[in-house]
Formats: sequence, structure tokens, C-alpha cells
Amino acid sequence: MNSSWKMAVTATLHCLTGCAIGEVLGMVLATWWGWGNRASVVLSVALAFFFGYLLTFTGVRRAGLDVPTAVRTALAADTVSILTMEVVDNGFLVLWPGAMDATLADLLFWVTLAASLAIAFVVTVPVNHWMIGRGKGHAVVHEMHQMDEHTHH
Repeated sequence: MNSSWKMAVTATLHCLTGCAIGEVLGMVLATWWGWGNRASVVLSVALAFFFGYLLTFTGVRRAGLDVPTAVRTALAADTVSILTMEVVDNGFLVLWPGAMDATLADLLFWVTLAASLAIAFVVTVPVNHWMIGRGKGHAVVHEMHQMDEHTHH
């Protein structure tokens, strides 16, 4: 596997972590609160974006970027990746019979949520690979980390 595919897998795993935290938290809260499908998808997507951006923001802040630059970097690095993941992930849950009606006690809730995230990961890796190949997406974060390594060593 060449380095741009490795970077794409790493970027997608990173994105998946933030998306999964937001997605699971959103679905759990919305299901617990008895919200409808539309509201639970909106909450899950909003939280997925929040946690996805937060993970990148925190990483680049640790690398020494100031807050405005860190925000711009997180937006540039993650928007397409998170959007792809959320469309695939929520599309799967909406289309799978009964998935959106399952409760926290139902195995179907957890199985379809895990399957939706796994499928979203597989679909998002090539998207991230394409973006990295064009110097976009997580290539921006990688560049920031490279610059940080050169200034600190």
C-alpha cells in the first residue's frame, strides 16, 4: 500500500472516530428522548461534524497552530470526509428496514449502526485518497504536522 493510501486510511479512521462518537451519541440520545427519525438524524449529523472537527482542531492546536488557523485547517481537512461518511452512514440507516425504529435495547439498533459506520468507512477511504492526491483534505493537516516537526527539531 503506497503512502497516499495509508494516509487516506489514517485520515478516514480519524474521521470515523469523530463521526462514530457523534453518530452514536446522537442516535442514543434521540432514541432515549423518543425523538423522530428526522430529528435523530439531524442531531447525529451535527454531533458527528462537531466531534470530527474537534479531533482535528485539538490535534493541530497541539501541533502549535493558533485558534483561527486551527479552525480553518479542521474545516478544510474534514468537511468532505465527514459529509461523505454521514451521507453514507445515515442513508444506510434510513434505508435499512426497521433500523430507524429500533430502540437501544434492540440488537438491530447496534448492528445497523456498526454496519453503517463500516460501510461509510469503506466508501470514504477512496474519497480521502482522491483529496489527498490533490493536496486537499487531510494533506493539509499532514502539511501542518510536517511544518511543526521542522520548527521544533
